[in-house]
Amino acid sequence: MTIIYENTSISPEINKRLWEMPKVEIHVHLEGATDAATVWKLAKRNKVTLPAATLEEWQGMYAFRDFDHFLDIYLLATQCMQTVDDFAFMLNRFLAEQARQNVRYCEVFLSASFILDKFPQDEVIAVFAEGIKRGKEKYDIGLCFIPDIARHIPETRYRVLDFILEGRDAGVFIGLGLGGPEAGYPPELFADVYEEARRQGLHVVAHAGEVVGPESIWGALNKLKAERIGHGVRSVDDPKLLEYLAETQIPLEVCPHSNYRLKVTPLDEPHQIRKLVDAGVCCTVNSDDPPMFSTDLTSEYLLLAKQGFSWIELWQLNRNALEASFLSEAEKVKYRAEWDAFYAMEK
Repeated sequence: MTIIYENTSISPEINKRLWEMPKVEIHVHLEGATDAATVWKLAKRNKVTLPAATLEEWQGMYAFRDFDHFLDIYLLATQCMQTVDDFAFMLNRFLAEQARQNVRYCEVFLSASFILDKFPQDEVIAVFAEGIKRGKEKYDIGLCFIPDIARHIPETRYRVLDFILEGRDAGVFIGLGLGGPEAGYPPELFADVYEEARRQGLHVVAHAGEVVGPESIWGALNKLKAERIGHGVRSVDDPKLLEYLAETQIPLEVCPHSNYRLKVTPLDEPHQIRKLVDAGVCCTVNSDDPPMFSTDLTSEYLLLAKQGFSWIELWQLNRNALEASFLSEAEKVKYRAEWDAFYAMEK
């Protein structure tokens, strides 16, 4: 794996703090967070043939090579999910991994456009409801889901919305997202369903400004009225957009390793989050599709530490994620107390 830009070393003390600090993650995909070993088990029990003879070979294929390879592996992983019980298995693995890093609350994307014709909606919602319950009881982790529309299948958009509304009533889904290939599928194509989602009281977010430039972010802001922007790093190319984001404090869900792997950020340059933070933009740190990009949430913070971010800056990014989440104010008060206790102990 090519080495990503680093310009400093970090102390064992900072390393320890970053592993132990309570965290919130608001941009992670359940399917993309499912590791190679889990997909291998799903393939075996569902009799899906993978292009590998052994788990070790499959794990080697799982390592990121290029964007097309990433999409191939992502789609292979989703094909291994054949029953609603598979989602329960994936969720338990996901929660165990988040607990290992002391992630206390997660807002997780689901590729809803691919779920609709494959599984009974009520059964899927029931599995996720049970996962939320198990996350709290077994791991003391809060969990909510944001199903998203696959941009390249826009005809699914209202069916995704209906799915979300059904899950919202069950206390499982909290909002509508937009993912998939950004090029060729601008936010404007989805303005109608976003207007209806807002009318129905859902939170709305959108991936924008990753592969496509600032115009994609402006579209998500002006046409979709997105409350948060997934990635958004291309905003550094537009001074007016930077100024607007700093003024409004609309949060960006930044995923550094993902941006490097997909060549949104050159490997030999600091990540754009440095410019964003310096411009006063509200940034959060997230892992996107962690095993597919050879990362996890803590490693995202460690990378930024190796690029010169101070402990205070890293802590603020972590605090931003809590404040940018869609938790209620009463729920945030409880988490803030935990955050404050940790920070006071580490000062």
